Amino acid sequence: MISHGKEIRVFAGNSNPALAQDICAELYMPLGNAAVSQFADGECSISVYEPVRGKDVFIVQSTCNHVNDNLMELLIMIDAMRRASAGRITAVIPYFGYARQDRKAKSRDPISAKLVANLITAAGADRVLTMDLHAAQIQGFFDIPVDNLMGSNLFVKHFARKFGKGNEDVMIVSPDVGSTARARNFSMKLGVNMAIVDKRRERANQSEVMNIIGNVEDKICILLDDIVDTAGSLCGAAKAIKEIGGAREVYACATHGVLSGPAIDRIHESCIQELLLLNTIPYPEDMPACEKIQYLSTASVFAEAIRRIYEEVSIANMFDN
Repeated sequence: MISHGKEIRVFAGNSNPALAQDICAELYMPLGNAAVSQFADGECSISVYEPVRGKDVFIVQSTCNHVNDNLMELLIMIDAMRRASAGRITAVIPYFGYARQDRKAKSRDPISAKLVANLITAAGADRVLTMDLHAAQIQGFFDIPVDNLMGSNLFVKHFARKFGKGNEDVMIVSPDVGSTARARNFSMKLGVNMAIVDKRRERANQSEVMNIIGNVEDKICILLDDIVDTAGSLCGAAKAIKEIGGAREVYACATHGVLSGPAIDRIHESCIQELLLLNTIPYPEDMPACEKIQYLSTASVFAEAIRRIYEEVSIANMFDN
């Protein structure tokens, strides 16, 4: 028995409307009728043009660039749905911004990820649905249920079709020690070995590659990361495994393509043959096109998770195989 909303309604903010439309197409339903605009002074204005009383409402909104505007849109949309007596409100956040500020790296640092979690909870969300949090422990920052979906399965399917499973010429490479667990899980699913790029970070958005743990000589290497921001770390790791390690080819994949600053130029000039991203964040409108960057859709994954949340069945076994 479904003990909550009478039916599903999916609404979208302005951060990633294309993904929201694709999710609705997978669910065979129209996108909810709402408008998100701004007043003359820049304040966010939300208008919901259909009743949501007693319904199971899902709000799709990535907190990507412009992060603060998109976050405020999400909070105000949650508040609007709560005041309209929605049966349950799930914040669908494909990319959770501020996730990299999850601890005090130095004295007097804020823990912004916890603050954002508090804001979403205080606004009235009943649960959060997201993908590949930068740090899994961020789930514990919330006092409401959080479902953290895995994007790696989409990459596994892509590279299994491209190179096959268990290919001895393929190696998964972690761009840093912190991503080792993610890379190990990915390599196990593809049935291949892995290596690690050991580097020392000198300052924000810059890194110095030190050495490579593992033999990548004459191998097809696939770099796996969760976020590509300025692409300095990714391109530096690719250069190292090509020039120092002697890799034959270098591919890369990441869940969230922030692609800020010099990212596009760096990727274009790098030895990476293909960078595969998920559409949790849309390609920046003000950036030139890059033929190396390809996108995979997450719509089917989010749609299935939404369906399971509504039916109150397990999400975990979506990723068992």
